[in-house]
Amino acid sequence: MENKGRLASIDMLRGLVIVLMALDHTRDFFGPALFDPEDLAKTTPLWFATRWITHLCASTFVLLAGTSAFLRGSKGGLPALSRYLFTRGLLLIALEATWISFSWQFGYNVTILQVLWALGMGMIFLAGLVWLPMPAIAAIAALLILPHNLLDSIQSSHPLWLAWHERGFWPVAGNYGVYIAYPLMPWLGLIAAGYALGPVFKWEPARRQRFLLIAGAVLLLAFAVLRSGNFYGDPGPWSPQGRGFVWDFIAFIRVHKYPPSLLYLCVTIGIALPLLAWFERLRPVPLLMLFGATPMFFYVVHIALIHFMAGPYFLLRYGALPEGGPQGFVLPKGYQPSLLAVYGAWVVMVAIMYGLTKLWLRWRRRGTPAAPAPASA
Repeated sequence: MENKGRLASIDMLRGLVIVLMALDHTRDFFGPALFDPEDLAKTTPLWFATRWITHLCASTFVLLAGTSAFLRGSKGGLPALSRYLFTRGLLLIALEATWISFSWQFGYNVTILQVLWALGMGMIFLAGLVWLPMPAIAAIAALLILPHNLLDSIQSSHPLWLAWHERGFWPVAGNYGVYIAYPLMPWLGLIAAGYALGPVFKWEPARRQRFLLIAGAVLLLAFAVLRSGNFYGDPGPWSPQGRGFVWDFIAFIRVHKYPPSLLYLCVTIGIALPLLAWFERLRPVPLLMLFGATPMFFYVVHIALIHFMAGPYFLLRYGALPEGGPQGFVLPKGYQPSLLAVYGAWVVMVAIMYGLTKLWLRWRRRGTPAAPAPASA
């Protein structure tokens, strides 16, 4: 019974960050703008908050992937776990490079390497790492996460450096290229840290929850101290904005995601760990449990769904589609970015995904001979 509760807390948190991730992707398609929501000179507090809250997603998802790998290995053994991680990693990379890249463009001029790329490479990395003693895995995680901001001053367009530390575009041939959005160094460290966190989920609940709360508080304190004096951990220093407390706070928490800075990881994981402890005490939320238990299905479907939904919206409301990309948007005449449209589309998309996921699970149960008949509810 206790194990079910722990897995429920992980699924709940995974479900929450998946829904938040979908908000960010909905903003991409329903609220394209000529300004960066994190550009302090052009954004508003609501646009900034809509973007910032989704920073929890990638870091939490990668951390939980490592933790889930440990829990899987504790049941099936290391050889089976290593094989699973290696093959699963290859599958995620293949999906990223094919269907997911297509879903973003409804075309194929660019291969876009984002979170599935980081997760896939992290799983392949972890497939070898799991054979090491746990202290060695934790040490490797620290060596990949803590010093990587020391490399921020190194600038290079070499594809290996883009893949390791600095995001960017690699022109391969003609009009085709690869955009590496998630450099690997800190993400590999984070999935290893999640694996090293795994034994905590075998502890007695009160001890585990206390640890998660204290660990989260330590990370948030480290973030506040390091950020307060711009001591270390993020390539973008903060400064008072002279526009009141809200803008000073926004500047303070505005941290670098590509690649994830040390302070980005401190603040996002510092929030995620207490949420895990809190979710252990909550009654499971069916929507979050559903999405948290089926993350692959949600991710594979939702980008194409949002992209498809955005077409009729723009055509019916503005008579034209947005064209171009981050380097040169051409937006329909009369278009103004609207958070109301973004949040409305997000709610509709989540509702559609809920129905699709239920149908998919029902289809899977019907296709499994040994499975009991689905409940009539």
